Amino acid sequence: MFRLGRVQIEHPFVQAALSGYSDLPMRRLARQCGASYALNEVVLDKLVLQKGRKQRVVLDVPPDDHPVGGQLMGSDPDVFAPAAAAMSEAGYDVIDINFGCPVSKVLGRCRGGYMLSHPAEAIEIVRRVYDAVGRSRPVTVKMRRGMDDSAESERNFFMILDAAFEIGVSGVTVHGRTVRQKYVGPSRWDFLARVKRHVGGRVILGSGDLFDAEACLRMIEETGVDGVTIARGCIGNPWIFGECLALHRGDPLPAPPTVAEQGRIIAEHYRQTQAHVGAGKAGQVMRKFGIKYSELHPAGRQVRDAFIAVTTPEEFQQVLETWYDPARDWPPGRRKTGCGDLVAAGACE
Repeated sequence: MFRLGRVQIEHPFVQAALSGYSDLPMRRLARQCGASYALNEVVLDKLVLQKGRKQRVVLDVPPDDHPVGGQLMGSDPDVFAPAAAAMSEAGYDVIDINFGCPVSKVLGRCRGGYMLSHPAEAIEIVRRVYDAVGRSRPVTVKMRRGMDDSAESERNFFMILDAAFEIGVSGVTVHGRTVRQKYVGPSRWDFLARVKRHVGGRVILGSGDLFDAEACLRMIEETGVDGVTIARGCIGNPWIFGECLALHRGDPLPAPPTVAEQGRIIAEHYRQTQAHVGAGKAGQVMRKFGIKYSELHPAGRQVRDAFIAVTTPEEFQQVLETWYDPARDWPPGRRKTGCGDLVAAGACE
């Protein structure tokens, strides 16, 4: 376990913030399968302050969603700080600052990973957020290892990192790719090891290329980070958290979830999504999750196509009845091993 300020995290396997994915139903299922800490999908600071449905959804933190981190993204300290205060008052246990998103439209608006090339502005945001909520909530920061591979970019990274800890943040998550890389090429775990040696006893969480339990354990062992944030690897695969816990205890890797177990979790995910966004939108939201769940099914390609074709609640139920029938003698389920088409979908982790 590790601590973020006064918040104790029971084990080092965290569900990361993922734009468009890590909503309340996804977080609940991750906890059900073993995650002890989860982050809400990244939220634009000004949306937290604008009255309306989006604000109500963001500021609704139910009793069973703890500990939970609220991740914010923006560029104006005058907006960032009050948005952080609103999320703190709503009940988020940790306020996380996003300086890592590599999506082009985000960078074009001077947000996310863009801030790594402007250390003075980034440090001012951290200071203002900490002043606003740091006495009542832990503040953390999400970063990539720089804007690019230049020496200047690395200096900016360590300038922001050191300043953030000096200000008082409780932990920093580091993704081992640069912003310019997006998701192309390997994540530099050797850089994570350098960062952890640099900060000593302060909390560093690692991110990047964590698609199975073995990789999660290996990152901790090879780099010395205090924990890992599992992002694309847990979409459609909440079982990864239980698998990580088993290996962490020294137990054998559990068998992949059976088709019947997959169907039970997908049905529960769909039910919770209907309650969260309404029956009319649930099918649209669940289609992207169904595509990812299909990767574990022994007939993955056919199941993927079936989820893509869904347009109504009845059709979604028909996919479950056809492809996840517990009475059928299905082959064993498969393990998730790659990032699939999330990059094309524009997911920001």
